[in-house]
Amino acid sequence: MGLTVPSLPEARTFFVDALGFNVVGEVPDYPAAFVSDGNVMITLWQAEDPASAIPFDRKANIGLHHLALRVADEDALAQLARDLGERSDADIEFEPEPLGASGLRHMMCRIPGNIRLELIAA
Repeated sequence: MGLTVPSLPEARTFFVDALGFNVVGEVPDYPAAFVSDGNVMITLWQAEDPASAIPFDRKANIGLHHLALRVADEDALAQLARDLGERSDADIEFEPEPLGASGLRHMMCRIPGNIRLELIAA
């Protein structure tokens, strides 16, 4: 999976510092960084002209509505919610809550690039 971001350094830092991903490769000329948590790999591409890029609008655009990632359990989700709540580069949309009648819990936040990220306790 790949995400185009307005600031590659900010997105890379978020995935590494906030979510514990590792940088597994980079292509400076592209420019892109590849981050992985050992299960999923995400390509982060730098937008060519972030100032003129059009932000995604889920009601008007075709494309990624949000990125969903699984976390180990409800305790990990609660800790991640606390950690993300203290970061200046994440905006919590809603705290961990039940995911419908599934028996799972999830939360939603916005990360660098105004990308919506859903975290779901397995």
